[in-house]
Amino acid sequence: MKRAFLFPGQGAQVVGMGKDLYEKYEEARKIYDEASRISGIDVKKLCFEGPEEKLNKTEFTQISILTTSLAFLEVLKKNNIEADISVGLSLGEYTALIYSGIISFEDGINLIKKRGYYMDNLLPEEEYSMAAVIGLDSKKIEEICKKINDTGKFIVPANYNCKIQTVISGEKEAIETASDLLKEAGAKRIAPLKTSGPFHTIKLKKASEEFAKELEKIEFKEGKAKVIKNIDGSYYKKGDNIKEILEKHIISPVRLDKAIQKMQEENIEEYVEIGPGKALTGFEKKDNKEANVFNINNVQNLEEYLMKNK
Repeated sequence: MKRAFLFPGQGAQVVGMGKDLYEKYEEARKIYDEASRISGIDVKKLCFEGPEEKLNKTEFTQISILTTSLAFLEVLKKNNIEADISVGLSLGEYTALIYSGIISFEDGINLIKKRGYYMDNLLPEEEYSMAAVIGLDSKKIEEICKKINDTGKFIVPANYNCKIQTVISGEKEAIETASDLLKEAGAKRIAPLKTSGPFHTIKLKKASEEFAKELEKIEFKEGKAKVIKNIDGSYYKKGDNIKEILEKHIISPVRLDKAIQKMQEENIEEYVEIGPGKALTGFEKKDNKEANVFNINNVQNLEEYLMKNK
């Protein structure tokens, strides 16, 4: 069976995630314990107990979600369940790169600790927000953002999640203006997001530049499974400047819509989302109603999946 692993990004976190997994599987315990040791952050406590306010801080959210996804993944690997292709949403791309072997586990933990810190602490001072636009073509959203930008305000599409959902990011006032115009243009709903900054826009240039220094320390290897890039929906390939790609990743729009298209072209038969939440399989189903999807975010559905693949 041709299978894809999908790894969630920021926003999927929930207090208690992975607790049942930690209690039942020794291999999962090792992942949490090692992530805590390497990072110097009590990842287990953050994931299992919160508090929610701390877990929702980008500095801690990213390492918590990464570790939880990797813990579930470790149980799948022990049961010889592998994927032909992997893709992640923003932060989730690092989970995919670790899974493939392009980045080592230890390097991945160190990178995400720094990435989360810079993205949380090197933000512009102005007030920014993000919102999901549902039910409107991305080309129309781009037009409206450009129209508002021409007035001297800042707003851009930041996440192209699927054909009918795009996340916009910008100055709070610009988001409010855009919301009215987008509704007039036919958007079904505008959903504000709980984020601490204008992620995946040029406004995080300082964070991107600081993170680039961390990437210089990393040795990237050839992967064992294909990984789709967020920045353009193509595969990582031999000869890629991965440091440059991951530096740009922080300030470039996420093109999950293109990754979904790429997986459909590859005739993926099963899409498995690994980690908290179920947003990515939701986006997949919106673009491909016939897609065979499965979510692994607790022990019950993990064991159902293991049983199904015996």
